[in-house]
Amino acid sequence: MGGGATASDPPANPPPAFRVDRALHALGFEFTRVTADEVVGRLPVTETCCQPFDWLNGGVSALMAETTASIGCYVASGYRRLAGVQLSINHVGPARLGDVVQARATPIQLGRKIQVWEVQIWQIDPSTSERKDLVSTARVTLLANLSTPDKMKSFEEGLKKFSSKL
Repeated sequence: MGGGATASDPPANPPPAFRVDRALHALGFEFTRVTADEVVGRLPVTETCCQPFDWLNGGVSALMAETTASIGCYVASGYRRLAGVQLSINHVGPARLGDVVQARATPIQLGRKIQVWEVQIWQIDPSTSERKDLVSTARVTLLANLSTPDKMKSFEEGLKKFSSKL
């Protein structure tokens, strides 16, 4: 009758889970490595991220490329705010409904103002992470020397905790 909370009850307002990127999270993308030298993650190709012919939508590939490069730039710049300058992407092969793809971003140039990252997206064997076929390749140029607003400090701390667990 009392209705009071017990130790086994979940908190009334649990803190939201940390998400590196909301849009990719909504599609089912999972980051597997986040460092200043490499950002890697995988995405199951579901109906949500396919175009009408059941192939991975090129816009989803572009989102993966820009996001993984941006997260790498953010870490490599010492957690400075950044802005995308250019995204160039080539779609060279399909990923089909039911496949799993992996995005891997690595830096080409880590300047104090401008960073350039290369991103490759591969169809992979989900049980071994062995690369099968190249799906897309991209180059992302970012401005990396912008001042960081105080409200981003919580994101910085969340990303540090998240990446340390990978």
